[in-house]
Amino acid sequence: MIGGLAIGFVTPWLLAALVILPVLWLILRAIPPAPVKRLFPGVVLLLGLTDDDTVTDRTPWWLLVLRMLAVAAVIIGLAGPLLNPQEREDGQGPLLVLLDASWASASDWDARRAMVEALLEEAARDGRVVAVQRLSAPEELRFAQADVWTSRMAGVLPMAWEADAATHETFVAGLGEQAFDTIWLSDGLERGGREAVLSALQARGDVRVVQTGRGALALAPPTYEDGKVLLTAKRTQAALEREITVQAIGLDPAGTERVLAALPITFEAGSAQAETALSLPSELRARVTRFEIAGVRSAGAVSLSDDSLRRREVALIAGREDREGLQLLSPLHYLRQALVETADVLEGALTDVLPANPDVIVLADVAVLSEGETAAMLEWLDQGGLLLRFAGPRLAASEVSRTEEDPLLPVRLRAGGRSVGGAMSWGEPKSLAPFDVDSPFYGLSVPDEVTVTAQVVAQPDPTLADRVIAELSDGTPLVTRKAVGQGQVVLVHVTANAQWSALPLSGLFVQMLDRLAVLSATGADAEERMAGTTWQPVKVLDGFGRLEDGQTLAGVTGEAMLEAPLSMDLRPGLYRDGDRLLALNVLRAEDDLQPVRWPADVPVEGLRGAVTTDLSGYFLAAALILLAVDVLASLAVSGRLWGARVAAVVLAGLALPQEILAQEVFADHAQEVVLGHIVTGNRGVDDTALAGLRGLGMVLNFRTSVEPAAPVSVDLESDELAFFPLLYWPITPDQPTPSREAYAKLNTYLRSGGMILFDTRDGDVAGFGTSSPNGRKLQSLATGLDIPPLDPVPSDHVLTRTFYLLQDFPGRYLSRDVWVEAAPPDAEQIEGMPFRNLNDGVTPVVIGGNDWAAAWARDAMGNTMYPVGRGRSGERQREIAYRFGVNLVMHVLTGNYKSDQVHVPALLDRLGQ
Repeated sequence: MIGGLAIGFVTPWLLAALVILPVLWLILRAIPPAPVKRLFPGVVLLLGLTDDDTVTDRTPWWLLVLRMLAVAAVIIGLAGPLLNPQEREDGQGPLLVLLDASWASASDWDARRAMVEALLEEAARDGRVVAVQRLSAPEELRFAQADVWTSRMAGVLPMAWEADAATHETFVAGLGEQAFDTIWLSDGLERGGREAVLSALQARGDVRVVQTGRGALALAPPTYEDGKVLLTAKRTQAALEREITVQAIGLDPAGTERVLAALPITFEAGSAQAETALSLPSELRARVTRFEIAGVRSAGAVSLSDDSLRRREVALIAGREDREGLQLLSPLHYLRQALVETADVLEGALTDVLPANPDVIVLADVAVLSEGETAAMLEWLDQGGLLLRFAGPRLAASEVSRTEEDPLLPVRLRAGGRSVGGAMSWGEPKSLAPFDVDSPFYGLSVPDEVTVTAQVVAQPDPTLADRVIAELSDGTPLVTRKAVGQGQVVLVHVTANAQWSALPLSGLFVQMLDRLAVLSATGADAEERMAGTTWQPVKVLDGFGRLEDGQTLAGVTGEAMLEAPLSMDLRPGLYRDGDRLLALNVLRAEDDLQPVRWPADVPVEGLRGAVTTDLSGYFLAAALILLAVDVLASLAVSGRLWGARVAAVVLAGLALPQEILAQEVFADHAQEVVLGHIVTGNRGVDDTALAGLRGLGMVLNFRTSVEPAAPVSVDLESDELAFFPLLYWPITPDQPTPSREAYAKLNTYLRSGGMILFDTRDGDVAGFGTSSPNGRKLQSLATGLDIPPLDPVPSDHVLTRTFYLLQDFPGRYLSRDVWVEAAPPDAEQIEGMPFRNLNDGVTPVVIGGNDWAAAWARDAMGNTMYPVGRGRSGERQREIAYRFGVNLVMHVLTGNYKSDQVHVPALLDRLGQ
């Protein structure tokens, strides 16, 4: 430190060289020596003449000051100046930088990453090896040089979950016996298993904890009560009163995501929880997709909305009116009781409720519909409605769906039905059979008291087995279903009241309605309602609270959704099972946020607001600038600087129209090899693509005679494509489709010898092939392109030998499926040659998904930016990826010239003659 200023020096003894500055001043003042003045009469004849080049007899004082400053900047720069140097002891031995890296760390992740990078710089100066680990996603503990981890920090991100006791045990088991010090960047939350981790780390060396004092904020899942949405926010810092703003975000009628409502929530002093109620019209409430705490970038600050807030509209229609005093015998009584708390119930004539477009229509013992009602119902079903029908005496006595299947019934019915003691009688009431694995009711337990005494019976039919979703113990269908357009028709072969069965009296009745998506609330708190179900992720949250596509992830069982902790296999997000949508949020209703309590022997420090910054580069750069100014000043003093002409050239350049400048830029492209990538609109993907081409250009410049210029981002709508021999096109699911003019330019480019490398960047990791989101987007983009027939790269293709001999074409992934233009059918192998006589053209497209740009990517200093594989095998994979890039560029620049080797036998034969 100098005079209390936050500046220090790595080698302060070098500052002693500043004492030579006065000596240097005297030397510069003495050289050149002042000229001796002599009187010569002939000089009178030269009076009035001027010389274009003049030299001063003395160095001006301001020029001497400029040179002194340049030398001083060099000396100070070599002394290693540091801004905000930390008072610390020099560390020794390995260092573990441990991050909780949970959702609670995301809000200040930039500051955490900056501190990690500062710690890596300190470790590099001390010559220490480092390992960076995330407790939320622990990996094998490997120590490496600090600069290796610095290059990987861009890919170290917080997760949308937090480590649990099992994860802590896994981490401790992988620590090994090596001794090391630990710096633990904590998120400030208490969780099980932390004590075991701390004890294991202290047994291996010193432990320091870094923890921010802000505390964590999170939203509990929203609930719906008494016509209002109840929102609950929780925090760890409960000392002071605090007000936050919660936003309800959803889609407007045009399909654009907007903030639909915003309301404040106030934490009272000393309170860790705050609640508020939001009243929204049902139509607006159905549009809400999530709630967020404004200004907090964290998955815990996001609470997703599911079917529990989207109350379904259910229309109830009975074949006969309720009789006064006999409510329990009403066909609709038990349905009303099941639906009143979870759905908006509509009652009336069918022609009155259909214009309201309800989600579900229930017909209880309604046998015959008019022709107009049937047509209206079919139109409503075609738009995705659910028709739920219950049998009864009217339906059993009617002739509906006897000889021909009624369009509003899933099966044909026998006349009369079946009952205990009837013509088609059972000896005793029948119980329900366990639900089949293909049934939507699979996993629900069947109570012994649920029996059936009468029902309508389905006639045997080739399609009957596929339509039965519940049956009695003797195999008689109890519930059947069929699809009609986008909707479905479900028939329960018993009454909706207790007249024919005990089903409406049991809890199983409500559970079956839930599985049929008649109820709005999913009921994730009931184990029996989740058992036997499989939920497919639709959207998942990342650590910063951003929604990502989750349809490529594996399905999750209902039991895991209910009980398992969040992890890599169970991420917070939206999950779907048939027509039911369930939100799995970071914070569950019963969870509390507890601040961590560290033992007294563990030093805890705050997150550094000002990290140590090395100023050496700035001082040395300033010295270079001063020396450049010195050159210009020296030329000016000697009269050799044509200031007026230089200014005129600069002003003329600034006055040129942008179109002319753009033409000059493209003219420069025509003079050299330039690689380009198609702009997708996704900043992260575009930056990676540009860095990948930059890294490939460095390899080409070092290993081949090709010296490519800096890569260029290409806009299909405005840029000329003819200047680029190779275009790299990364595929993202949401990139815009090119216009007709852009497609015309692309087809002209492909027909003129250009090549496009399409990269879906998914590596077919999940085994979805072309059905992945990126694969489907590529298929959509390729429909307007003139692409020839394609085949996987054959072993004798010229791409395998243009510069390097290759058989695999990995990038960040190892998928072997890379497609090129198919060989002509008449391509034959010449005797004595290892490859066929292929055409002399260049394949216009190369298609794969190995994420080559990420494997090639280098920053401006030449450091790799993204990890590839692990250890030496990963570096070998990156090397093969570079070789594939070299082969690709050499192929597009030279064509299939190596295929001409097939003519070597004929040429040798002619030379022999």
